[in-house]
Amino acid sequence: MVYCTKCGTKNEEDAVVCVKCGASLAAAPAWRPERRRREKEEQECFGLPHGGAIVGLIFGALIIIAGFIFALQEWNVIEEVDWDLIWPFIVVIFGILVIAGALYGLSRRS
Repeated sequence: MVYCTKCGTKNEEDAVVCVKCGASLAAAPAWRPERRRREKEEQECFGLPHGGAIVGLIFGALIIIAGFIFALQEWNVIEEVDWDLIWPFIVVIFGILVIAGALYGLSRRS
């Protein structure tokens, strides 16, 4: 059985059009420009292609750096770290991501 993509009605296997609404039952082309554009946009984060991977790498790096800082403090290799000095760098990183995404979006439109 073939189901109509428009109304959901069951149709015979060899049917060309839906028996209820008359919509074509031919297979839709696999490549559609709007579908491809939508899929590409879903893979973006911060407006950048594969931006989710970039954000993941940045978070991973920050976690590793924080882990090293904590370990070095526990081993008394370094003194107490003032975290108020580190937060501005994190904000700057996110600002750079947002600006890079905006610039990429502008270059893609033109």
